Amino acid sequence: QVQLVESGGGLVQAGGSLRLSCAASGRTFNTGTMGWFRQAPGKGRAFVSTITWTGSTSYADFVKGRFTISRDNAKNTVFLQMNDLKPEDTAVYYCAARSSPFGLRYEYESDYWGQGTQVTVSS
Repeated sequence: QVQLVESGGGLVQAGGSLRLSCAASGRTFNTGTMGWFRQAPGKGRAFVSTITWTGSTSYADFVKGRFTISRDNAKNTVFLQMNDLKPEDTAVYYCAARSSPFGLRYEYESDYWGQGTQVTVSS
């Protein structure tokens, strides 16, 4: 059984930082793509960032320059360093993983999802 377990969410003031982690178990994603989506209250799930097994990264425009994605293939884990957080970053952040080494920008492209971790940024 494949599981993606996120951690690192919480409450932070605007301008602060958080680091999210997502640990995968049940299979390896060393040749797949992993990433993050988020869902704000009353909105759909939106692409945030992804990283391929070779380390190629992609970011949504609204996080460029503030968020950094990375991964540790040996630990089957993906990270999201979030700096200069804004109140509009408040959302549930979901880890996503795709077994194949292709893009992961849309919900339907993900094979697996984590349960989500809440990030709340106060003004």
